Amino acid sequence: MKLRPGLRRRLFLVGLVACAVSRSRAEGRRYRIALANRDETPGVTLEGLGFTGTELRRSFELAARTLPIDMLYFDNASDSTRAVANAEAAIAARVDLLIEYNGDADANAEIARRLAVASIPALALVDPLPGAPLYGPDNRAAGLIAGRALSAFALETWPNEQVLGVLIGDLADLGPAISDRVQGITEGVHEALPSLNLAPLDTGGQSVRADALLAKFLQTQRGQRVLIAALDDLAAVYAKNAIEMNRRQSDCIIVSQGLDRNIHGSASEKKEIDPNNRGSVVLGSVAYYMDRYGYDVLPLALRLLAGEPLPPRTVTEHMLVTAANVFREYPPSDMN
Repeated sequence: MKLRPGLRRRLFLVGLVACAVSRSRAEGRRYRIALANRDETPGVTLEGLGFTGTELRRSFELAARTLPIDMLYFDNASDSTRAVANAEAAIAARVDLLIEYNGDADANAEIARRLAVASIPALALVDPLPGAPLYGPDNRAAGLIAGRALSAFALETWPNEQVLGVLIGDLADLGPAISDRVQGITEGVHEALPSLNLAPLDTGGQSVRADALLAKFLQTQRGQRVLIAALDDLAAVYAKNAIEMNRRQSDCIIVSQGLDRNIHGSASEKKEIDPNNRGSVVLGSVAYYMDRYGYDVLPLALRLLAGEPLPPRTVTEHMLVTAANVFREYPPSDMN
């Protein structure tokens, strides 16, 4: 049986972790690891996607249950001063390793300096921490997946027809992450459709606006085939509403970014990406797995504590999740 690359990688990591766990148990050793989370404020989401800090923290709580790890948790609350104070608190608690998720470069430099003085290693999430291995998304690669999926759909479903493109999401504040996603989407589309322009529809950080913005666009482009790249799953859901209200299901398709609960739902919620929802205009969403970070990052932490060198950067496995494979990535039993 041929294993997909992501599964092979996870099985490889499982083997490495098993070795580290066996060594630690033979030594009777448990590690104290601290997670300084970016922001757990209710309603605040991470990286322009639909994941929350609480979901990210929960993944560490679950992943740590079978490992020789005692976790400490801090909430940086998107405040650089608080992030430095939390790092100092972790140092005072004599942790063996700090996992830092903070977006302020100056604060991260100070955190790295204090950790070095205390001889405490660190792992960085998403944003670099000087001297620490980094784990996080490859936003350009995720964008490429979406762009290629849209162009492939157009060539297969609407061959030799004129196609329009739309890029919808928070385009007002193009930070590095969103900028890289936009670049990837554009490059991915242009590989097969080099002359296609993507009309920008800026939600200004309010995904609900995707409904009215796309509805207005569709009313000015009647009878046209439209490829829609959404920068987050909630914007994709509202864009879907606009398509259905304007009865344009036959000539519109959406690919979004994130694969969070807004798009795949939970056990008792309506699921936009679902094997039973065959008529959906949402082709799929590119997975970021921020609600599973703990399962990837804690094994890296154990390897680092065991003295193994880590690569400077480990990237999240991104893939397009559709109705055909969503239950493989998020089985219904996981959604309870």
